[in-house]
Amino acid sequence: MTLWVLGLNHQTAPVSLRERVAFVGEALPQALGALRALPQVSEAALLSTCNRTELYAVAEDAAPLVQWLATHGEGLDTYLYRHRDAEAVRHLFRVATGLDSMVLGEPQILGQVKDAWVLARRHQALGNRLDRLFQQAFAVAKRVRTDTRVGANPVSVASTAVRLAQNAFARLSDSTVLLVGAGETIELAARHLSQAKVRRLLVANRTLSHAQALASRHGGVALPLTELDRHLAEADVVFSATAAREPVIARAQVAQALKRRRHKPMMLFDLAVPRDIEASVAELDDAYLYTVDDLERAVEDNRRSRREAADEAEALIDLQVARFVDVLQAGSRQEPLKRLRAYGDAARQEVLGKAQAQLTNGRDPAQVLEFLAHTLTNRLLHPPTSALREAALSGDTELTRAADRMFPARAPYSHPKLPDDADPAP
Repeated sequence: MTLWVLGLNHQTAPVSLRERVAFVGEALPQALGALRALPQVSEAALLSTCNRTELYAVAEDAAPLVQWLATHGEGLDTYLYRHRDAEAVRHLFRVATGLDSMVLGEPQILGQVKDAWVLARRHQALGNRLDRLFQQAFAVAKRVRTDTRVGANPVSVASTAVRLAQNAFARLSDSTVLLVGAGETIELAARHLSQAKVRRLLVANRTLSHAQALASRHGGVALPLTELDRHLAEADVVFSATAAREPVIARAQVAQALKRRRHKPMMLFDLAVPRDIEASVAELDDAYLYTVDDLERAVEDNRRSRREAADEAEALIDLQVARFVDVLQAGSRQEPLKRLRAYGDAARQEVLGKAQAQLTNGRDPAQVLEFLAHTLTNRLLHPPTSALREAALSGDTELTRAADRMFPARAPYSHPKLPDDADPAP
């Protein structure tokens, strides 16, 4: 069985394609269950964020994984990357440490990888190989952040968007900002907006209590999502990041809000995948719409400044990949020994059970011991004896030489003789 990683991310596919295979909410465990149920897949985990969707699996071949992913979006196969074994290990280590992120070294992805691992364990989709791989990825991520500066002054997509709004559009101290959603990305945006001393902060969410909790932490006003139309025109800047499958802000809503604003410009950041804001909003005069892909250009300077630290992290990851692959290979070499011991244990339990039944039925203990020794010896020696006999007939000298190494010729084993006057051992 091979370790596989298949996926697409912000580097290989535009947001219009990524949102087709973005699994959010209840869709995520359902998709994981369907993936694990494929007959060729023995282990699976599913990582889905705004910037990537990735399948981690132990399977004979990648074809069933590609076919399964293709059922969620036609034409995706040309955008997919595929990694196997050591390269799959390297990929997860790079993802967990933030080296494969849009914002180099961003810390959110490690929590998202942990969430994917927890979900896979909860649904019993993990086996020994993937479970060990994910746990090692967490250890490597911790090591990279401890030993390098790749995580120094962490920057998120949310903070990049806030900085872009502050530098390129409006003074936040004079602006009203509307946040749509109440998840981690919006929480980060709210934190940065609060630090920038935004004049007024509105928080709209489908679950009002979540909006109220977030607004209370950052000095904002909570709104139910149903009141979005009433308050959209008040916003100079909008940040949206929900788990909705369909847009929550339509072109018509923004057009109406701009009309009420007398076409005072509005800046909108769609930080969700699937997208929260209809793409055609960008066609409206006085509406400036940015998606997560647009922010790629804004974070390029950050990526360059962290490249030296990233090089150190890549070297550390190379070392950890080699060590982990060595451990996996050593484990695979132990499989024949594990099967041999399992066979021996099963034979012992079966024959011992029969011997105990004979004692219970009153059979002479000496006869039971003879039965136990004779039957267990025959049971243990039958497979290797048959294999060696077939090897001798077929000329398989490799097997016979292996038997010679395991069972070298020696004198028959016997206990050392005791002196005639020695007391027997108690």
